[in-house]
Amino acid sequence: MKSTRIVLASRPTGMPEPENFRTETVELPPPNPGEALLQTVYLSLDPYMRGRMSDAPSYAPPVEVDDTMCGATVSRVLESTDPALQPGDFVLGYAGWQTHSVEHTGYLRKLDPAVAPLTTALGVLGMPGFTAYSGLLTIGRPQPGETVVVAAATGPVGATVGQIAKIKGARAVGIAGGPEKVALLRDRFGFDAALDHRAPDFAEQLAAATPDGIDVYFENVGGAVLDAVLPRLNKFARIPVCGLVAQYNDTELPPGPDRMPLLMSLILRKSLQLRGFIQTEFLDQFGEFYPDVSGWMAEGRIAYLEDVVDGLDNAPEAFRGLLTGKNLGKLVIKVAD
Repeated sequence: MKSTRIVLASRPTGMPEPENFRTETVELPPPNPGEALLQTVYLSLDPYMRGRMSDAPSYAPPVEVDDTMCGATVSRVLESTDPALQPGDFVLGYAGWQTHSVEHTGYLRKLDPAVAPLTTALGVLGMPGFTAYSGLLTIGRPQPGETVVVAAATGPVGATVGQIAKIKGARAVGIAGGPEKVALLRDRFGFDAALDHRAPDFAEQLAAATPDGIDVYFENVGGAVLDAVLPRLNKFARIPVCGLVAQYNDTELPPGPDRMPLLMSLILRKSLQLRGFIQTEFLDQFGEFYPDVSGWMAEGRIAYLEDVVDGLDNAPEAFRGLLTGKNLGKLVIKVAD
């Protein structure tokens, strides 16, 4: 069996460029005991992949140059040495950017396409949805009547955060880029207020949308959005730090004065709780997450949106677009039918 794969050809400086990727074909070995031969059907593209392209210190090891780009996948079982998996079964795995793979079955989770669309295992019912659920409920702890502000709110994490906040009785304010995304926040995801961070008067709009201040700020972006949020934070506000996509391609510190003293002063004066997290820290909550979120979806209380791009060869350009906010919803590459 041959597999077409996209590898990291070189480490990018700033925004990843086409020359940082290379497509090649390799021959796969037959599966050993405890392994399965898989055909990738869907590949997830997520912002964290930009960090894995760098060799800077991080919470996960970098992708090595000439290795297959990392990523979660939904795959079809072609051959299995594990009786628990049969040809034709669908599984959630971590095959990365390739058409076929051989994986240890202990790392795979069997999926039932009759329960939920397969793509949701990469989005609202997968890592992004669990990130939203665990980060918001464990660190943010929204209370009825509080105000929760979410950056990158049309993405799979942000949209889920806002909707769970409303389920918990809080008021949800979403921040996104551009009129189309702002309309989605209101019309599809039901946010109480929706703001365009590209608007010249964004800070004034945020102040008007949060007359009682901000109790929870779910951070996905950083940069100018955080600058506008900081003055609006209430005493004892909680800030789960999930991502900083506005800074992922930075190659040096931003210009201007050192604002760290201002941030530290705010943390002290307002007794803020600012905590970074990785969703794997909360895996013991997955048994609660899946029935909760799937149940809320069945009740019509959580909606989701997917941006499906056809063809593995389009993954590099789609990933570049993800880093600049071109996608609408969870970005998924359809690798095979």
